[in-house]
Amino acid sequence: MFLNVFNRKSPENSDRNISVDRQEPKASTPRIGLALGGGAARGWAHIGILRTLEKAGIRPDVIAGTSMGALAGGAWAANRLDQLEEFARSMTKRRMFGFMDWRIGGNGLISGGRLAKLLELNFGETLIEDLPVKYGAIATELSSGHEIWLTRGNLIQSMRASYALPGIFTPIKIGGRWLVDGALVNPIPVSAARALGARVVIAVNLHSDVFGKGTVIQDHDRTIDYDEEEPLPAPATKPRNLFGNVFGLPRRRMQTPADGPRGISAVMMDAFNITQDRISRSRLAGDPPDVMISPRLGGVGLFEFYRAEESIRAGQEAAERALADIAEAVAALSA
Repeated sequence: MFLNVFNRKSPENSDRNISVDRQEPKASTPRIGLALGGGAARGWAHIGILRTLEKAGIRPDVIAGTSMGALAGGAWAANRLDQLEEFARSMTKRRMFGFMDWRIGGNGLISGGRLAKLLELNFGETLIEDLPVKYGAIATELSSGHEIWLTRGNLIQSMRASYALPGIFTPIKIGGRWLVDGALVNPIPVSAARALGARVVIAVNLHSDVFGKGTVIQDHDRTIDYDEEEPLPAPATKPRNLFGNVFGLPRRRMQTPADGPRGISAVMMDAFNITQDRISRSRLAGDPPDVMISPRLGGVGLFEFYRAEESIRAGQEAAERALADIAEAVAALSA
């Protein structure tokens, strides 16, 4: 179920002068839409993609973004991509941990207040309806599981709701609804881009090379004799970090099996990757984009935000590979 949630337009922004140089497509050019997928730290690749498309003269008329796709797409639409890229490239492990305002006993490990203040400094009170392009941020309603399209109201709050990964960031309340990461329901929002008026949809999949092609193993280990009890795995030669250090948590040294799963945080992230991969492929099968851009980001962890340079470069390279397909799709649908 798709719902549009919006806030009332504040009077102080009603007379704002907004540049409209990206607002109206040429009469003979089909409306181009970007469906920017989620992927946490891999989302920095969107910056490279947007830069490459703009350099090639491809300016979207519609942007639908999920999670980090909503953040990057919103930054481009609000003419704040320079600031976002500067922030991304300046990120280090130490600075990343500095933005993590931990909460104990709340509904998320990180309140997100420090990051929100930074966004406010750069975006101010920007409203979605004042942007020079059609924009929608995808979020998920906690109580119902509804897919929410945030197409009006405060841009910062909409972006925060779209990237509020459950258990990590606290949910965001908009229009009486508690909202979390849109990647739970629509990781690559092609459907939203089309509904917002795009004729040609260019989608960005940040998980394409994480798992490749999933399959079903119907009869696993059929040769095992289940009457014989398997010996317990030998302990690791060195203590391993059970909880991992994905979030900068204190290291707790415990003996874990050498061939066992990694720490809890790593297991959580692997599970999230699997979920996003399966949901993405299922939704794309029913509503495929006209062009797919797939950066090679398999080596970038979900919370390795300090690897922006690598991710941005991967986005640039992927977009360059897709330019010919984009030109062909646009030409085919041009009047």
